[in-house]
Amino acid sequence: MTDAVTTDIPDISADWYHDVVEFADSTPQSVHWFATYFTEGALLLLGVLLVVAAVTRLSGSDVRGRALVLATPVTVLLAYAASLGLKSLIAEDRPCRGLADLAIVAGHCPPVGDWSFPSNHSTIAGALAATTLLLHRRIGLVAVPLAVLAAASRTFVGVHYPHDVAAGLLLGAVVGALLTPLAARPIAEVLQRRTRPLAHTGRHR
Repeated sequence: MTDAVTTDIPDISADWYHDVVEFADSTPQSVHWFATYFTEGALLLLGVLLVVAAVTRLSGSDVRGRALVLATPVTVLLAYAASLGLKSLIAEDRPCRGLADLAIVAGHCPPVGDWSFPSNHSTIAGALAATTLLLHRRIGLVAVPLAVLAAASRTFVGVHYPHDVAAGLLLGAVVGALLTPLAARPIAEVLQRRTRPLAHTGRHR
């Protein structure tokens, strides 16, 4: 996208990135291997936690709970779409290209055009954690720190600045927490309209 707007990197974020990546490079190869695959594994686990939380809201006559469950995939996708839109608009280059003299755990930098701000992985993690917390508080309290670790790993492996992952987490959490209840309202109305005729029919048998 040639007309994208580029931004100045906050000095504190660049400094933190430099310190984290230097520390990461000094860790054992086993840590490098774990960190390389951790984000995808953490996102998968967050998805499992969301499914478990969703199952707890599908039983009984909890119409609002079922509506929230049906709304969560929509809001997670909306958060991801918002992240993609911001990436294309802001077009912040990856730190592993801007600071190419540093060795990164990831081994290679994402290609040009795969912009850095915000982090898509962090956005998805934030949205999954927020929606899980909405569905089930105790499971959500497990999902939240896992999402933070998943986001932090993107800086550890060297592909995102700290402000990229912080913004991604915040974006995903805000979209998940605010839009899920809003999206659930019309879904709940539809579910209630469908259950009323069934209940009415059952009373007249």
